[in-house]
Amino acid sequence: MVQSPPRTAPERSGRRPSRGAAGFLRDLIVIIVVAVLASFLIKTFLIRSFYIPSASMENTLQVGDRILVNELVPGLIPLQRGDVVVFTDPGGWLHNDPVPPPSDPISAAGEWVLSLVGLSTQDANDHLVKRVIGLPGDHVTCCNALGQMSVNGVPLQEPYAVLQPGSSAVSGTAFDITVPKNRLWVMGDNRYDSADSRYNRDTPSKGYVPISDVVGRAFVVSWPISHWSWLSDYPATFDGVRAAGG
Repeated sequence: MVQSPPRTAPERSGRRPSRGAAGFLRDLIVIIVVAVLASFLIKTFLIRSFYIPSASMENTLQVGDRILVNELVPGLIPLQRGDVVVFTDPGGWLHNDPVPPPSDPISAAGEWVLSLVGLSTQDANDHLVKRVIGLPGDHVTCCNALGQMSVNGVPLQEPYAVLQPGSSAVSGTAFDITVPKNRLWVMGDNRYDSADSRYNRDTPSKGYVPISDVVGRAFVVSWPISHWSWLSDYPATFDGVRAAGG
């Protein structure tokens, strides 16, 4: 009886076949396309970065800080009193506090890398950052006998506000306004060094910020690392304020 020789498993060399230059190039193109698409989606719909060029939001934000902004506000997430928001100049607000260009090759390279993922600050020159005090319909007045601002008749305790030494007044300018429809009344935390709604009443926007001009809500200080912090909307300050007409 003749027996067939036993079958043996094919030898394995233990080496994976090389994909070659064509495979590497294809993978590289896919990575680049995905990165560009991710950058577009992040910058368009999710997060952007901005540079703080002035002292108007001290001590919450310092000159030179970089902040990350949630662009889902106000499109999908409604604005709240106390939110720190970035908005485009409604017209005549900006007074030439430009974002300085990178001062060295390393910083320039870093800015370029950030631009790939939508976190560059290159377009920050056309924007401002302030805190939302009044929503559409709100009646905002200042100041009462204690120097406080009131919203819809409720005096505010504002721990974030920087005042003049020896003064309890949260504003050096008195005002009594009702916020129009689809507009915001905004103020800087550094109350005596902020060209905010109070000081732009003679501009085309009459000192109000159209909600359509809001880029998003700032939620974190991302740079420098020593300043890293979440940005609060201070709910305790505004919890007692009822909606306009409420």
